[in-house]
Amino acid sequence: MIDREHPLSVVRQARLLEISRGAVYYQPRPTSESDLALMRRIDELHLEHPFMGARMLRRQLQRQGIHVGRRHMGTLMQRMGIQALCPQPGTSKRHPHHKVYPYLLRKVAIRRANQVWALDTTYIPMKRGFVYLTAVVDVASRRVLAHKVAITLEACHASEVIEQAFARFGVPEIVNTDQGSQFTAEEFTHAVLSRGCRLSMDGKGAWRDNVFVERLWRTIKYERVYLQAYEAVSAARSDLDTYIDWYNRERVHSRIEDRTPEQAYWALLPELAVAA
Repeated sequence: MIDREHPLSVVRQARLLEISRGAVYYQPRPTSESDLALMRRIDELHLEHPFMGARMLRRQLQRQGIHVGRRHMGTLMQRMGIQALCPQPGTSKRHPHHKVYPYLLRKVAIRRANQVWALDTTYIPMKRGFVYLTAVVDVASRRVLAHKVAITLEACHASEVIEQAFARFGVPEIVNTDQGSQFTAEEFTHAVLSRGCRLSMDGKGAWRDNVFVERLWRTIKYERVYLQAYEAVSAARSDLDTYIDWYNRERVHSRIEDRTPEQAYWALLPELAVAA
């Protein structure tokens, strides 16, 4: 877009293209080693104490001898895509063009496979850098129906994951997400609603609404991610593929009568769907 060899100055080219000169001259820098270590610790604390916001996390880190400013803490949390799961002051504004759907699962007994699917995205630390893991979970059976590792938080990744789940497992009655921008974007909501599903979104600060997926993230991170030091995105993707396959096929859960998620999924699937 900008031709640095052109007789027209870079400043003039930027003005004609109506872009900032800073965008032309800025050279992106990788996240520093100190910030990566800090983000790893923030992620661990967030899993243990999801109600903690930037101020409380900062105080917890100071008790451990780690000093960080509150604003820098907030910046890192935003980069990681996490926030305190508790009632928030009304300072954050939703995207003006993104519709937020009501929460539909209150007092709903979830006993069948494909009755409710839940989606969420979590931060995955690597040796140098980080990625995001998005997954679709069948709530009744805890089975991970589809997942994807990506380097950005965008609606296209959420749409791709839900489409994979639709193609492999059919269409659920309800799809539940949080109010993240990737899930309120029209690209994702259209993918869900066009299939005839009802779309449900967690209440703001209502951590219990998404507790099943939060528990999955805790399991994946403590049993796998924190024991690894992924060198590259491809290594993270391959290892998480292996773990999630094992999780579905081999890892038993006391909450589903000591069955694996795959066993529970097929056992809880309505007979008509199984026959079809």
